[in-house]
Formats: sequence, structure tokens, C-alpha cells
Amino acid sequence: MSLHGDYDAKNIFAQIIRGDAPCYKVYEDDDVLAFLDVFPQSFGHTLVIPKRSAARNMLDVDTDSLCKVMQVVQNVTRALVDELKPAGVQVAQFNGAPAGQTVFHIHMHVIPRFAGEDLGIHASAKADPAELEALQARLIARLKK
Repeated sequence: MSLHGDYDAKNIFAQIIRGDAPCYKVYEDDDVLAFLDVFPQSFGHTLVIPKRSAARNMLDVDTDSLCKVMQVVQNVTRALVDELKPAGVQVAQFNGAPAGQTVFHIHMHVIPRFAGEDLGIHASAKADPAELEALQARLIARLKK
């Protein structure tokens, strides 16, 4: 897919927003949703998406939605750092398939990076549901503080 095109309301993130597909939600308000990636590149890999914007990428999203997403990205990053104690955190956003975008609903990746661990290949291995549920509970509690 190129940088330009029509928004596909059937994409997995749109389905998650509508409640048509499950996710391991760690935060939600009227405008933004954050959930654990089921194909994580690192333990704690979290995705943050706008709920009200039918934007495919950075070129399409309205500034207000982007600002709201970034506030949640910062809060989720703080929660992940406090809870998991990584050596670093990678925050990434991809625009178009050649840049690595695979779901065409704008989203931010928050990826804890641990010393001595290489970044996994996205979608190469599905996370253990029990681990995701346990981490989900920890992050929800942390984000409520």
C-alpha cells in the first residue's frame, strides 16, 4: 500500500475500536486506545491509536487526534518504564508499506528495550495469552495511579 489511499474500515484496529475484535487493552478514553501487541517485538510492546480519526498514517491524521495520542504514548511509556525497568524505550510510527506499516490505521509503537536482547521481528511469534493478561493487569493498575 502506498502513502495515499482510502481508509479501510475493516482493518484490524478499526475492528478493535468497534469492539468487533479483541485486544489486551491497557488504557482507553473517548479519543485514544492503548493495547498490547499480540505479536510483540519485545516484552511489553504496546500500540496506541486514535479512536475517532479514520487516518491511515501521519499524513492523514488531524493535529488534535495526534496530540491526544502522543499524551497517551508518554503516559504508557512512563508506565512501561516504571513497571518493567527496561534499559530503553523505542517509540516508532511507520507511514506506508515500504516504511514497515502493516496496519493502515495510524498507530504508535511503544517498545521496551532490554539490555542484551535484540528486537524481535514483528509478527514472527505470537505472545502467550497468559503473559499478555498478566502484563495487562499490571499496566492497567500502573496507569490508574
